Amino acid sequence: MCHSVCSRDPIRSIQCIVPPHMLRVIALRGDERTAEMARSLLKQTQQLRQEREDHVHPGTPGPDMPPAAAVARRKRGARASRYRPDRRVHDGQHKAALPGKLVRAEGDPPAGIADADRMYDAMGEVFSLYADQFDRDSLDGHGMPLLATVNHRRNYNNAFWDGDQMAFGNGDGKLFRSFIDPTVIAHEMTHGVIQYSGGLIYQDQSGALNESLADVFAAISVQHQLKQTPAEADWIIGGELLGPDIKGVGLRSLKAPGTAYHDDLLGQDPQPFHMDNFLSTKDDDGGVHINSGIPNHAFYLYCMLLGGPSWEKPGQIWYRALQEMNNPLATFAEWSDQTVAAAITLYGMGSPEMVLLRRAWKLVGLPG
Repeated sequence: MCHSVCSRDPIRSIQCIVPPHMLRVIALRGDERTAEMARSLLKQTQQLRQEREDHVHPGTPGPDMPPAAAVARRKRGARASRYRPDRRVHDGQHKAALPGKLVRAEGDPPAGIADADRMYDAMGEVFSLYADQFDRDSLDGHGMPLLATVNHRRNYNNAFWDGDQMAFGNGDGKLFRSFIDPTVIAHEMTHGVIQYSGGLIYQDQSGALNESLADVFAAISVQHQLKQTPAEADWIIGGELLGPDIKGVGLRSLKAPGTAYHDDLLGQDPQPFHMDNFLSTKDDDGGVHINSGIPNHAFYLYCMLLGGPSWEKPGQIWYRALQEMNNPLATFAEWSDQTVAAAITLYGMGSPEMVLLRRAWKLVGLPG
């Protein structure tokens, strides 16, 4: 069944990997054809958001997660083997309607469509991370199907989570390649996890935390798959996306916010790494893709200070904090407090895990 694409209620908002601030720069700097593409993307996104706002009752997130205390009592991984993904990959056939033609369901052999098969495998990796490390059964915690569409529209330069499913373009081959990138897939799936964990309203600091959490767990997912230490990882989001002549390494860097790209067409990566450079703006839902660099960098610093795999102690703290926060309008300071509280619960008052976490937050200009 085809349905409207995007969501714009307080919790179920469309979340695209290529941010509007980047598209606006392209619209200003690109040649006539490229500028029109960027303007068209911006217009499509706004129209789709409005469609969803008109048809979805605001403030209706998915089923509540089990209470955090109950989650904490479970033995991590004890039920993981009982969790099985339900992946459903669709071929959009370069059309706008979603979800498109089902080409590979759970347990099916490879479809022979490269992007569909890559999507199927990547969704399995992210599902396994949440099941094995965080005892979570799919995005909602209750085994919901994982829906994705590949080949969305023609030469579409974006990917998004719309509150129900993901959709991925092929890129135009000039600015962007295919959006079937493991960090992009994990990022968009994590928007679903956030939505079903109480949600973070997609505006200002709470929206930037939403984006940061999606980036953090995308980085964790890839590091978990590759069995990398924090020092070995590149900490890049969208490392396979940029076109052949674009100067940059990806869309964002948790290791060094503000350095992911510096290109004549895309401009300069605007992400700050410290509160001194926090950007107050009405663009990009209040700078959600820009200011997310600050909590992103705090997580990177914490992983480096603590050592050990990111999916272990740092990931456990971030995940627990998300489940217990219950504040859709959380500020950066409130989030830092929540992570420290989670560290104390998990590892004790005065533990190295708590002390080093406070240091990481202070290094980006936030109280710990």
